[in-house]
Parts: sequence; structure tokens; C-alpha cells
Amino acid sequence: MQQAVQYQSGASTSGAAPETRYETILSASESVFAHSGYRGATMREIAERAGVAQGLIHYHFKTKEDLFEAMVARRSGHINDQRAHSLTLLFEEHENPTLESIVEALFRPTIVAGISQAGDGGAFARILVSTANSAGEWEQTLTEKYYDPIAHKYIAALVRIEPRLSRDNAVWAYMFAIGVGMTMMAKTGRAGRLSEGLCDDGDADIMLSKIVPFICAGIRALTD
Repeated sequence: MQQAVQYQSGASTSGAAPETRYETILSASESVFAHSGYRGATMREIAERAGVAQGLIHYHFKTKEDLFEAMVARRSGHINDQRAHSLTLLFEEHENPTLESIVEALFRPTIVAGISQAGDGGAFARILVSTANSAGEWEQTLTEKYYDPIAHKYIAALVRIEPRLSRDNAVWAYMFAIGVGMTMMAKTGRAGRLSEGLCDDGDADIMLSKIVPFICAGIRALTD
């Protein structure tokens, strides 16, 4: 990972802007990992998709494991930075923000990210679901490192604005909510098929208008 950080911050290759090449490699790896899975993906395939020499990827990321973690760190960092910023603003602007506003702040970055990847079938959504649901020690370590910190912030927010919600039920509420979020992050078009065109999972505002009240009702049902 140290080499990847070095590359992003200043090293250059073949005259290309390091950030551009760095993002290209990570985007290519995201697509390949989503399609082939971690074990099935190869550095050669990622290099071909990124349009770079395979040696360049090995030089900066060393191993496939390093590259996978860098890919997770980039996308999760972008989503969770937005989540944290929105949560901070809510409590700065309102002494007691609504449950609905907290839930929307949690979901909007995830859903928007999924829709923005629609052309690639929600690649990161598939990776995230696979990683978060894995019992493997390495996958659980990644989830703990990149997603547990923001989870703790939102669980604490739920307890703060819903005093009748116990800590254990707040954790269950968060887990159930995230299950919905990961499912809807991947734009598959299934909602449209099942509804014969009435539902559009490509519109973030429409999906949020359905998800937010659904999740809030479930959370309130868990209050003591």
C-alpha cells in the first residue's frame, strides 16, 4: 500500500499525470474484481483493461491483495467521507435532526455511487456485498477497517435521536438498513422488470423516497 500512496502523490510514468493513471488502474481493477471475483481476477487482465504494462501494477501495488485493498479504500473513502460530512452538518444545523434525515444521509452516497456505475453493472456494489458477507478473516478485516468507523457514527446518531432505541437494537437496525442499501446500490433493472416499468432503480431521488420511510418504520418498530 505504501507504494500506491507514493504513486498517487507524486511519481509519474510515461509522462502521464499520476492521479489519472492511478485512478485508471483502480477503476480497471474494480471492474475485473467484480466480474471475476478476487480469486479469479489476474493482474494481467487488470493491466490489459487499464491499458498499462503489468509490471507497472506490480511495481506500485506489489500484490493483488494490495491492489484490492487500495480499490476498496478509494471507493469506500469517497462514500464514507460524504456520509460523515452529511452527518456532521445535520447535527450542526439542527439540535435534533429527524430520523429520516439521518437515514437519507446514510443511503444517498451509496445509491448515487451505484447509479453512477450503472454502465458497469454496479461493480463496487457486487464487491462490497461479497466482501461484507464473507466470513474470511481478511475480508472481515477490510470491512472493520473501512466500514466499521462510519457504522459506529451512525449507530450513535440513531441512539441519540431515538432515545427509546437501545444500543443493541440500534446495531440491528443499522445492519438491516445496510443490507437494503447494498442491495439497492447495484442497479440491476430488476425493479423495472417486476413492476413492468413502474419502478426505476436508476433514479436516486425516487429510490430514496421509498427506502427512507421503509427503513425509518423498521427502526421505530424496534424502539422499546
